[in-house]
Amino acid sequence: MPEAKAEPITCVIADDHPAVLDSVARVLTDQGFRVLAQVRDGEDALEAIEQHAPQVAIVDLSMPRLNGVALARRVTGGTAVIVYTGYSDRVLLVEALEAGVRGFVLKEAPLADLARAIATVAGGGIYVDPVLGGLLMSSEATQHLTMLTPREREVLSLLADGRRNEEIGRELQIATETTRAHIRNAMRKLDADTRTQAVATALRQSLIE
Repeated sequence: MPEAKAEPITCVIADDHPAVLDSVARVLTDQGFRVLAQVRDGEDALEAIEQHAPQVAIVDLSMPRLNGVALARRVTGGTAVIVYTGYSDRVLLVEALEAGVRGFVLKEAPLADLARAIATVAGGGIYVDPVLGGLLMSSEATQHLTMLTPREREVLSLLADGRRNEEIGRELQIATETTRAHIRNAMRKLDADTRTQAVATALRQSLIE
């Protein structure tokens, strides 16, 4: 008895460049993927994901209304998000993975790599473009990177402005103890002995301005 043919992996594609959107959709369709929607901004992408519940969403990093990382934070359900971008930046990569992104593919890569990424994340894995593969190979690796969460960066930025813990808590609408916890976490990640050293390191590494 012949084996049942596997159902095609379903996708939503979001990119604000029509030519990219069209070429990616055509190639993926030719390779057997099922493209459920093509949209040109982040809000429309979120709506399409909620409507179609694709297995994978391929989203540009920089889009109107909602960028790829912000979109990933808002995606619920079983949709795996792949960021498809021209930016090969370690900070963006870590931020994307912390936001729940399952794949990171550079636009300069062959489209065959994008197809491989889709298959990988649809199967529950994580795909990082080989160009960036030396930086991260799994989500667990993010724990060892000196990368600050958006909230930790906010807290350090306010510290750099001379704000006290209580003032930072009021500004960000968080408890003073939560502020202290963010500072401790940032100090640990930056291998800093004092909060002043943490701020200096973050400024030097351009993690805050």
